[in-house]
Order: sequence, then C-alpha cells, then structure tokens
Amino acid sequence: MAATDLTDGSPEPEPEPEHAAALAARLLTGGRRVTVLTGAGISTDSGIPDFRGPNGVWTRNPRAERTSTLADYLTDERVRVEAWRNRLTSPVWDARPNRGHRALLDLERQGRLRALLTQNVDGLHQQAGSSPAVVVELHGSMRGVRCRGCGAGGPMTAALDRVRTGEVDPHCTDCGGILKSTTVSFGERLDPDVVRRAREAALDCDVLLAVGSTLTVKPAAALVPLAKRSGAAIVIVNGEATPYDAVADAVVRGSISDLLPRLLATVG
Repeated sequence: MAATDLTDGSPEPEPEPEHAAALAARLLTGGRRVTVLTGAGISTDSGIPDFRGPNGVWTRNPRAERTSTLADYLTDERVRVEAWRNRLTSPVWDARPNRGHRALLDLERQGRLRALLTQNVDGLHQQAGSSPAVVVELHGSMRGVRCRGCGAGGPMTAALDRVRTGEVDPHCTDCGGILKSTTVSFGERLDPDVVRRAREAALDCDVLLAVGSTLTVKPAAALVPLAKRSGAAIVIVNGEATPYDAVADAVVRGSISDLLPRLLATVG
C-alpha cells in the first residue's frame, strides 16, 4: 500500500542558514584545541591604529611604509630618523589591553588555547596576562632593540631615552652599528623557530580563530588554509572582508572588542 502524501505537493522550504555569530560560537564551544591568530584589528580599540584599514597608518601616509622596509631603513638615514620619531610618539606606550585581549586570556585559562599566534608587535597580549609560553610573536616586538652589526640587544625604552636627549638616530654603544627594533621588517626573514611553532599550532588544532587580521601577509595568512587542510574549522572575526572568507566555516564582522567576548562567553 502506498504511503499517504500529506503535503500539498509544494517543495519543502530550505532551512534558514545559521546566523554567523551563532555558528562561530558553536564551533568555538566545541573546540578542544583552539589556535588563535591575531592581527592589528584586535588592538585598534586600545588606541593603536592598524596599517591597511580605511584609516590605517599606511593608508593615510603610504610613505610611512618605508620605515618598515629593511633596505630603506638600513640605507637611508632620513628613514631611520623618521622611524625613531614614530617610535617615540607611538600610541603603544599608553595603550592598554581591551576586552578582546582579555577574552583570549579567558580561553587560555579554560585550558583550550593551543597557541596564540600574533602579527602584532605591541605586546598587549602579554600585558593582558597571556602566558609567554603560548604567545608566538610572528613579527617580533617593538619593545626591544638589536644592533644590525654586532647583535647586541636591549630594551626599547633605553634607546628612546637617548632620542629624547637629542640623538635622532641612536647607534649601538658597543660597535656603532645601526640599531633597529626587534620587529620583522619587509625584506627581513622571520625567525625559523617562530615559523615552525606557528605551523605546528595550525596543524594541531580543531579550530583556528583568526581575529583582526587582513590575512594578506604571508606566512601568517597561509596558516589559515594550512589549518583547513588539516581538518580544523575556521572562524574569522574581522571588521573588513579577508581573502579567506570563502574558505571559512564562519565569518563575523564588527568591533572585535565587542564581538570576541560575546563569542567566547558561551565557551566552557
């Protein structure tokens, strides 16, 4: 006997897609090993402008990008003088961690943060309380200096004190070589050990959460497809579209310091 058809013959309506924020929260809730990749967008609410956004440092002043290009920095004293002037007046020194940084600290305290990979050089994750053991600074830190000649290093604060006393381009006190912040400039090789740790964290996670990154600079951006191929869910939280939105499982746009605490509030 044929089954009775109780429908009117019209096709079943397609289910509404899950809201992006709800899906992101569900994926993060289920994550046991979450690797986080952060970019400049997580620090903008702390008063540190990003570089490539609509109001970014390099968007407003393309010439400023020369101070972050190694060849220009090493060969042009004017670039170094501008770089030291920018370091002296950087908003980093007065910035404080925001709710986005603290939300990631909560994730670490839950024991589910595999690693915190950051493209930022501001040190705000550590200031928020994140353990140096889990923070991987892909592009170095602006809180230190190193001589390009002899390799001697020291705190940025000491070098900036010399700038305040009139040294517009302070050189190494040991050998007279050029001093540079311990950030990674364009044209400069990333620390191989840092790259190895980042790749391992991308391969060994069940969720990769990319926060506040334009995902345009490699090798950091390449961690997203690497994690995807390894079976991880990809969640992107950013103010603007990224090149990897199409491969992500959930994309949430808006203010990171508002969104991130809400997305992670349901976790644990």
